This record gives sequence, C-alpha cells and structure tokens, in this order.
Amino acid sequence: MSGLLALLDDVAAIAKVAAASVDDVASAAAKAGAKTAGVLIDDAAVTPKYVTGFKPQRELPIIWKITKGSLRNKLIFLLPIALLLSNFAPWAITPLLMLGGSYLCFEGAEKIFHVLFPHASHKVAEDMEVKDPTKLEERKVAGAIKTDFILSAEIMTISLSVIEADSFWLEAATLAVVAVAITLAVYGSVALIVKADDLGLEMVDHGRLGVTRAIGRGLVRGMPWFLKLLSIVGTAAMLWVGGNIIVHGLEVLGWPVLYDWIHHLAEEAAHALGTLEGAVTWAVTAFCDGILGLAWGLVLIPVATKVITPLLGLFGGDKSADKAAGH
Repeated sequence: MSGLLALLDDVAAIAKVAAASVDDVASAAAKAGAKTAGVLIDDAAVTPKYVTGFKPQRELPIIWKITKGSLRNKLIFLLPIALLLSNFAPWAITPLLMLGGSYLCFEGAEKIFHVLFPHASHKVAEDMEVKDPTKLEERKVAGAIKTDFILSAEIMTISLSVIEADSFWLEAATLAVVAVAITLAVYGSVALIVKADDLGLEMVDHGRLGVTRAIGRGLVRGMPWFLKLLSIVGTAAMLWVGGNIIVHGLEVLGWPVLYDWIHHLAEEAAHALGTLEGAVTWAVTAFCDGILGLAWGLVLIPVATKVITPLLGLFGGDKSADKAAGH
C-alpha cells in the first residue's frame, strides 16, 4: 500500500509540474500574441485579396491551402531556426527583429505612397495574363504563402524576443502554440471575412424575417467598407509595430536617444492631461513610433525598389523584378 501511495504522490507531483508548464506556455503565448497584434491585423487585411476573383465555392479551399502553407512555414522552417538562434546566436535576434521591423515600415509606407501616388501593379497585369483558373489559383496560393513566410518570420521573431522560458522544450512548446494559435486565428478570421458577403446574400434571399433580410443587406453593403477599414488599421499597425521595433532595437544596441525622447514626451503629455495617464502614454508612444516608422519606410522605398528588388531579380532570374523596380 505504501508503494502505491508513493507512486500516486509521484504522479501528482508530475501532474503539478505539467500543469505549471501548461500555464507557463499559455501565459507566454498570450504575451507573444499581444506583441504581434500589428502583424496579425496586417496579415488578416492582406490575405482576402488572394481569393478575389474566384468562384465562391473555391474561396474556403484556397484559404485552407494557405493555412496549411502558413503552418508549414512556421512549424517546419521557422520554429527550428528560431530555436537555433535563441540557443546558439541570441545576439542575432535584435538585428533580425529590426530587419523585420524595417520590412513592416516599408510595407506600410509603400501602401500610403501608393494611395497618394497611384501606379500600376505588375502583379495584377501578370494575373490577368493567366487564363487557366487552376493555374491562377496555384499562383495566388503560392504568392500568399510567400507573403505569409515573411510575416510569419516576423511573428516568430517577435514571439521569441518576449518569451522567457526556463528550458529548451518549454520555449519550443510556447513557439509551437503561438504558431498554431496565430495561424488559426488569422485564417479563421479571413474565412469569416471572405464568406460574410455570401452569408449576407443567403440571408437576403432566404430570410423569413424582415430583420434577417435587413442584416443580410447590411453585411453585403458593409463588407467592402469593413475591408477598407481593416486595410487602414493594418497599415497603421504595421507602421506602429515596425517603428516600435526599430526604436527598441536601437536602444538595445546602445543608441537610446529616440527611445528616451519618445518616453519623455509620452510622460510629459500624460502628466499634462492628468487623467488616463496609462492610455495617454501608450497613445503618444504609438503615435511617435508610427511617425518614425513611416519616415523610415519612406526612406526604404527607393532602396527596396531601385536596389534590392533588381538585385533579387538578377540573382533569381525573375524578369518581373525589373518591372517592380520601375513602378
């Protein structure tokens, strides 16, 4: 009997350790998810364009293909790389994070630049040349997965920078949870967004109650505006997150001037108003980070389009890179 009781005590102790580990993973995953909010919003805002132009019955299968590609990006490629960096080259995390932040600033600034100075997209022209729907679907899915790889790399790097794990396996488990949860959240949201107008049409055509049909009409009319709003919020979030990453990265690397200036400005604004100090501090900090992110992104536009893109096209043999550089 004593042996059985001892065994039960051991099992209970193991269960407590396992439960604590699960709590640690969940807590770290939630913290990492909050830090990557800006990238998630942009991911959800960008993805619907990849199913535009296809028949409604193909929308969910396309999103599922992209979801599987995103999970493959995060779990098979990026997770092992992140763990190697964390354990063997932690010094590289901040520069890589700043590189990803620069990409976010560039993307956000390029979107604003495109609105202010519209220009033709070579990708749209290339898609118009593809007449076979199957080939076009494959091309769109491949393009979405490539875009996802960049955003996923940023998500995993941000997550890695905020995870405080005591062991290799806890760190790996946390990153895996973040990867799966974020992917399902993003592409689950995309699926709801993409199918909302179809649901609205169904409610308009078959709704028995007037309120049902009214809600359906509201969905159909409101989704284009919602997508525009999502795109605006996503762009702002990219600039805010990207600028914040650059500012904090410079501080870590020994150049804290921008960080100290923004921190001082936010505190002065909060003290001046005297109410909601936490919210005011966050708002001023986010605004300054966003402005700096926009400025840095505008600097990067000519670098990316006139130098980096042509070089990638030269080494990759991609003729379309020349078109992109000329836009």
